[in-house]
Amino acid sequence: MIYLKRKVDSYLDNWFADTDKKPLIIKGARQVGKTKSIRKFARTHYKNVIEINFIESPQFKTILEDGYHTDDIIKNITRIDPSITFLPKETLVFFDEIQSCPDIVTSLKFFSIDGRFDVICSGSLLGINYKQIESISVGYKTDHDMYSLDFEEFLWAKGYDDSLKADLFDHMCNGIALNTTTMNSLMSLFLDYVILGGMPEVVAKYYKTNSFSGTYELQKQIIAAYKEDIRKYVEGADQTRIARVFDAIPVQLAKENKKFQISKIASGARFHDYGGCIDWLQDAGIAKKCYCLNFPELPLKGNYDDSKFKLYFSDSGLLSAMLDEESQMDLRANKNLGVYKGAIYESIVGEALYKQGYSLYYYKREDGTLEEDFFIRNSNDLIPLEVKSHTGRSQSMRSLINNSKYEDIKWGIKLSSNNIGYDNNLWTFPYFCTFIIKDWVNR
Repeated sequence: MIYLKRKVDSYLDNWFADTDKKPLIIKGARQVGKTKSIRKFARTHYKNVIEINFIESPQFKTILEDGYHTDDIIKNITRIDPSITFLPKETLVFFDEIQSCPDIVTSLKFFSIDGRFDVICSGSLLGINYKQIESISVGYKTDHDMYSLDFEEFLWAKGYDDSLKADLFDHMCNGIALNTTTMNSLMSLFLDYVILGGMPEVVAKYYKTNSFSGTYELQKQIIAAYKEDIRKYVEGADQTRIARVFDAIPVQLAKENKKFQISKIASGARFHDYGGCIDWLQDAGIAKKCYCLNFPELPLKGNYDDSKFKLYFSDSGLLSAMLDEESQMDLRANKNLGVYKGAIYESIVGEALYKQGYSLYYYKREDGTLEEDFFIRNSNDLIPLEVKSHTGRSQSMRSLINNSKYEDIKWGIKLSSNNIGYDNNLWTFPYFCTFIIKDWVNR
């Protein structure tokens, strides 16, 4: 099986090198590559690896019956499987699929204090199942979020090294346009990434065949697995409501007004009934909210209306795979984004931003005369980001930059199919540069 280089690889290396490391929890949505990355790391760093998967081996859910202390857990593990050995200072204990045994997190405090064994936990739906945990060992563990591949990791899969990012960064800093060969090559690869998304199995299939053959079927399987999780982990009416929200995301993003409208999900649908269902999808790592600012000013946190938001999938491949059949065929055959063009580009930019650690915010004035897709910040400025699916003037952006009442905004960024450029406090970058935005903003 192909292993795709991931950013979590270097994170795990640094964690291993830390002499004061605490037990680690790798969180992320289903099928983003958590288990494969941890296994690769374990093989190269430890003499002894103990992997316990609470779904594949449910008998291990009983290892906490005598309490959370390390020796009690070791005793119960070895009673279930006497072939397992614990070698102090040479062993990694890997608890996988811990959503099926969330109380194992409580034991991390005792593993941390004990210090003889390194521990990594992983699983899907952890944002939800943390609510069930008796004690989450605050101060005795480290949490790390893992996502599907971003565009940089996608480029690694295609054989590019870090010199490409360095070259793009240099051009962005100096406002120098890319040559035609680079521009065309990266735009073509980016469109492939938009269609495929970043799920490792899908990207590996594309990498192996150098085509889209079989990738759509894999995406559909992932969507089916997400829907199965909804059926498996949600009870009662919320099961149907969450499924309705999930199916409504691409439909609502395709509209000119992309604000998620609960009233459009079903007849008589109300926020009271659906608000928690939307949060479930976000907690599960499947979807991401982008909140509407009350006013485009700093600070961002607390300056938004939590009842007004757009809703994006956490991976663009889910969005492209859920388009209607004709659009799907056209997209893969011709890379023609059709009526979904604006929705897809906006979604992929939002995805790139939160994969860099940004929270998502947008702004739309009540009278509809001013709207901006995203806002980020550096130490001093509020920075509007506009995603253009076609050429044209950026009137809202100019209004924000030039109007003195928006005193925190001095310049902006436009993302489009155009080359790198700068004009009168407005930076223009190709879509594929979005994965470098945080490095560039904080340069």
